[in-house]
Amino acid sequence: MTQKIKIEPLTREAFKPFGEIIEASEIAEKIVINQGNCERFHDLATLDFTGEGARAGISLFLGQPYDIPLKLEMMERHPLGSQAFIPMSPDPFLVVVAQDQDGPHDIKAFITQPNQGVNYSRNTWHGVLTPLKAPRLFAVIDRIGEGDNLQEHWFENPPIISH
Repeated sequence: MTQKIKIEPLTREAFKPFGEIIEASEIAEKIVINQGNCERFHDLATLDFTGEGARAGISLFLGQPYDIPLKLEMMERHPLGSQAFIPMSPDPFLVVVAQDQDGPHDIKAFITQPNQGVNYSRNTWHGVLTPLKAPRLFAVIDRIGEGDNLQEHWFENPPIISH
């Protein structure tokens, strides 16, 4: 039987076991800079990298859109580093995460609010970058360095994600 996963709104509490939400919100520490002309929403995510020669890198990803319902064929995780996705447009995207129990278990699907990004904690099972409209550009901050930092899990019976 195919597992069905309902999409929920992305909230701090629901996402906390998997990482952090990156957004300019009222609960973020704000620091006024540039002679009062700019608010810095300070220290929104913890970058966590390990291994030989590990460092933070910033890349741009151009993600192609997906349709809902979505057949979730694969999830991945990065055992050597966290991974942050920051959209370069206000459009929502799909965030799929799971607990680990000899592979992805208890899968959750979230829809972002405009201008929300996410930081997946190191070793968190997550879906691929999943824009829902036209192709979208994302800034991605993740680990650059030696070592195997990608593990994939392919589902024999892929779950279906829907509204």
